[in-house]
Amino acid sequence: MLFRQLFDRQSSTYTYLIASGKGREALIIDPVKEQMPVYLGLIEQLDLKLVRAIDTHTHADHITALGDLRDATGCVTLMGEFTRAECVSQHVREGEIVDVDGVRLKALYTPGHTNESFSFVRDGRGECEDAVFTGDVLLIRGSGRTDFQGGDPYASYDSIVNKLFALGEETRVYPAHDYKGFTVSTIWEERRFNPRLAGKSAEQYAEIMRSLNLPDPKMMDVAVPANLACGQRA
Repeated sequence: MLFRQLFDRQSSTYTYLIASGKGREALIIDPVKEQMPVYLGLIEQLDLKLVRAIDTHTHADHITALGDLRDATGCVTLMGEFTRAECVSQHVREGEIVDVDGVRLKALYTPGHTNESFSFVRDGRGECEDAVFTGDVLLIRGSGRTDFQGGDPYASYDSIVNKLFALGEETRVYPAHDYKGFTVSTIWEERRFNPRLAGKSAEQYAEIMRSLNLPDPKMMDVAVPANLACGQRA
């Protein structure tokens, strides 16, 4: 299994490049427009054929590279069925499998951060660790804000507690962002040590999220409309 976790410092975004091996078909999750040279260089060096580019949701803090990657590689752009991004080539529903050369990702509808957020669960099939790519709904020792783009703290709690926390305890958690230097967690850790969720009721979680009073992301007014066009219109 080939797995690369890439980082954009400006937006603290993690991007994931995955393939069953060098010289094989590959997919990428949550790519950032400014990092295009890095992605294309790595794809060339590893002799990969990029066939899927996935966004977990419509990001508000950076511009996606979905459209640029489609133009450069001919890959299929993919998001969940509830996205308003009409430029996306393929939409997935809850429970559908994205299979790229043996790398299998199951789509989970996990609203809360936005009303169209999806997570993607990798079945390692004994060859590598099971993993879930959570976008912004579940972060390491935190969770994505719920105060814009159709976000809802109760939907966030339901997505995390009743869907993500129902995964196997050793499932690795790979979020779309981290602001404290963490790179990976597990479902077991987040159930027990996530301060917003561990031992909290839905009402307590909602009160925590409502009290955050965070400023809007600096790029929100530019990023959201650009991302609805797969990053090709600012």
